[in-house]
Amino acid sequence: MVAVSGVLMRFRHFAGDRSLAIDTLGGYIKVMQANAKASVLKRLQRIEGQVRGLSRMVEEDRYCIDVVTQLSAARAALRAVEEEVLRDHAGHCIEHAIASGNKAEQRRKVAELMDVLSRSAK
Repeated sequence: MVAVSGVLMRFRHFAGDRSLAIDTLGGYIKVMQANAKASVLKRLQRIEGQVRGLSRMVEEDRYCIDVVTQLSAARAALRAVEEEVLRDHAGHCIEHAIASGNKAEQRRKVAELMDVLSRSAK
C-alpha cells in the first residue's frame, strides 16, 4: 500500500491537478482490459518465480555470471510487462483523452506518458 500511495503522491505532484489524481486513485490496473490484466498478472507471477530463483542462486553461491544472466532475464521480463501496461494505457487512457477533445487533458496525458518513458529509458 505504501508503494501505491507513493506513486499517487508523485503523480499528484507531477500532474498538479487533483482530478487526475482522483482518476488514478484506483490505479490503471482497475481500468485495464481484462485480457491485458490477466496477461500482466501471469507475467508478474513468472517474474516473481524468477526472482525467488535468483535468491536461491545467491544463497547457494552459484557462479556470478549465471546470476547476472538470470538478472538480465528478469529485467527483460519486467520491460516486457512495462511495455504491455503502457500499450494498454495508450489504448484506453490516452485514447480517451484524445476522443474527449479536451486540450488540457490531452496535454496532461502526453506529458505523463513522456515522463514515464523518459524514466524507463534510464
